[in-house]
Amino acid sequence: MTFEQHARSFGAAAAAYERGRPSYPAAVAAWLAPEPTRLAVDVGAGTGKFTRTLLPAATEVTAIEPDPEMRAQLSTALPDVRVLDGTGESLPLPDASADLVTFAQSWHWVDPEDGAREVARVLQPGGVLGLVWNIRDEADPWAAELGELIKRPESRIMSYDRPMIGAPFDVEQHETFPWVHEQSRADFLDMIASRSYVIVMAPDDRAALLRDVDDLLDRAPSTSGATVRVPYVTHAHRFTRP
Repeated sequence: MTFEQHARSFGAAAAAYERGRPSYPAAVAAWLAPEPTRLAVDVGAGTGKFTRTLLPAATEVTAIEPDPEMRAQLSTALPDVRVLDGTGESLPLPDASADLVTFAQSWHWVDPEDGAREVARVLQPGGVLGLVWNIRDEADPWAAELGELIKRPESRIMSYDRPMIGAPFDVEQHETFPWVHEQSRADFLDMIASRSYVIVMAPDDRAALLRDVDDLLDRAPSTSGATVRVPYVTHAHRFTRP
């Protein structure tokens, strides 16, 4: 399975992605957004998880997403947000038109050199590029066991702590935001099912993995009845365009 096939796999699980993927702390958008932020652009927006978080931080938010199924989910959830077809390397926006461009859970799918040049074109001088990742906190034994269970050779290792990025972005600020996401067991399993390498698994292998995760939840102390409490640390990286 190629990198491109993984990157383009999410549409097949768009509904599961919307149900299962966590949101982001409001403080992340507030920390990233310059003052004032007239236009914020969320790239690789998926079903709009981080797009929602950006809404209070900007006068206008535009979402950019290459997959039509993901765009459809986003438009249903956020009908007042402009949603465009595009990628990190080809943004359908004019030069110097944005104050903030974000990639939440999506920069690792972008060529860091081409993406940086394209973001620099779209940002105004002094504008901000924000790279964001939700990472499960595996300090709890059950979360560490989950990490081992769903780790597969096909998965791509994300450089969420020190992301690769090209010119002209070089001065970086990095902040972390610990938090806990509560969701139903069914939605948690949808979160696992919406991971790219799980989407592309053979059906029998996918079903076996989800059964193993369900069995783990039966033993996890962070589950209470049908509710799962998942600890996260959100990593945010802030780069200012010269």
